[in-house]
Amino acid sequence: MEKLKILVVDDESRMRKLVRDFLVKAGYEVIEAADGKEAVDAFFEQQDIALIVLDVMMPRMDGWQVCREIRNTSKVPIIMLTAKGDERDELLGFQMGADEYISKPFSPKILVARIEAILRRTSQVSTEDVLNVGGIEINKAAHMVMIDGESIDLSFKEFELLTYFVENQGIALSREKILNSVWNYDYFGDARTIDTHVKKLRSKLGKEKGDLIKTIWGLGYKFEV
Repeated sequence: MEKLKILVVDDESRMRKLVRDFLVKAGYEVIEAADGKEAVDAFFEQQDIALIVLDVMMPRMDGWQVCREIRNTSKVPIIMLTAKGDERDELLGFQMGADEYISKPFSPKILVARIEAILRRTSQVSTEDVLNVGGIEINKAAHMVMIDGESIDLSFKEFELLTYFVENQGIALSREKILNSVWNYDYFGDARTIDTHVKKLRSKLGKEKGDLIKTIWGLGYKFEV
């Protein structure tokens, strides 16, 4: 099977090497760019980039400009990297079409996990319409959920929420991230929406399966089998 190509864009060579080493170990092919201009040239030259890891602060052309340029013609997943922790920057990234936003310093293992989760969601890693985990079967095409072979009735958002949890299993998800990904609120939603839906979802899944959705106090939730 041909390796998926990840474009890693950062003006710090040590950061590029760190990310590249972890991605190569995870089975990806890595293309590197040292600034925004190189990134745009590489993206349009390669034409089969599966995902972009993009630093914000760079010479010649910054990450915002690169994101805007690429979004004019492509929906390729983009993860923005920045040293800033400013929520306004994060919102700007999402408004420009970034799929994920990670502040430096970060764990390379978490970055790889998020890349894999995004690629699963965008069907670049797996085209399977049926997910099976821990006795839960999700048929995305039919919008059906089976628990140990028995169908359960979920609302549209409960179905979307469960699918999101399963596709990101093992990853700690903040309430804001869940809102942005499932409700598309870009942080303007009420986090209590998440808690209400999780409570209902756990109830419908039953005690054993409901307990697979772990509460992370002060942050959000994690689906773990």
